[in-house]
Amino acid sequence: MYTVKEAFYSLQGEGAHAGRPAIFCRFTGCNLWSGKEKHRSSAQCQFCDTDFIGTDGQNGGRFDTAEDLIAHLNTLWPTNAAHKYLIFTGGEPALQLDEALIACAKEHDYTIAIETNGTLLLPDGIDWICVSPKTAAPLMVTQGNELKLVYPQAHLPPELFTGLEFDHFYLQPMDQSALPDGYILVNDSQQATISYCLAHPQWRLSLQTHKMLGID
Repeated sequence: MYTVKEAFYSLQGEGAHAGRPAIFCRFTGCNLWSGKEKHRSSAQCQFCDTDFIGTDGQNGGRFDTAEDLIAHLNTLWPTNAAHKYLIFTGGEPALQLDEALIACAKEHDYTIAIETNGTLLLPDGIDWICVSPKTAAPLMVTQGNELKLVYPQAHLPPELFTGLEFDHFYLQPMDQSALPDGYILVNDSQQATISYCLAHPQWRLSLQTHKMLGID
């Protein structure tokens, strides 16, 4: 059984594949926060700006098999168009993404990406691994294609991750609109991110262009 909050076809707005058409499959659930505001202040991740509770979002639902879910996602991709790109996200997609779903997606010619917090081991067969650390707990995923760190976080300085085996390192200014009362930033997130990237060229700036453009 797979539970999906929402699924939609849009442009990737962040990181190395910004601007690329993709299907987004957002699974329900996360291991770092319940998704309920009453639990935010005590959660391991307090700044999430995503609704991942339930299955009532756009094209959301419950799917008994991998074949059922991929058939559902196939309806979102343009007819007869190649370069099929499928991003599993959340919440935390590693709670549900498994080898059966990956194999089925491959049979339908998808390139598969995941956006994960890195605290859970991943199944084999994922083509693009983007890890976005959210907690000081040790990462289980320490290599991949892209490490994208929301910045600044006093408990997660970029220096913790510079030695990991990723192809790309991105800093993304924290969206301050989702912060709980009392959350203390080091300073203005956008200017701080720009300044850090300029001083540490291993890191590149990632902006949430989908929010700027007003798309999903």
